[in-house]
Amino acid sequence: MMLNSDAMELDLPPAHSEPESGFSDYGGGAGPDAHLSREERRRRRRATAKYRTAHATRERIRVEAFNLAFAELRKLLPTLPPDKKLSKIEILRLAICYISYLNHVLDV
Repeated sequence: MMLNSDAMELDLPPAHSEPESGFSDYGGGAGPDAHLSREERRRRRRATAKYRTAHATRERIRVEAFNLAFAELRKLLPTLPPDKKLSKIEILRLAICYISYLNHVLDV
């Protein structure tokens, strides 16, 4: 990379276009986003409907996996009544107590 002594800007190769968003990775292009910082271009790219939809899908899958893991843990914990609905924090606290109890039983 060479510095342009007049404008003190980086001499970068021509910007390429991205099919999803149309934003360039380089600040030296002549497009409407040429003056934007890398962070601002990233923010705009994340604001597209396609990005938001993909992000929402990934988040939904993550939350479903998280909830399934809690459900499996819940099945392993003894409670009265057995079908009592517990919050996630209650499940974690009960699991800690139960593991501690099992450790105590093994140590005796």
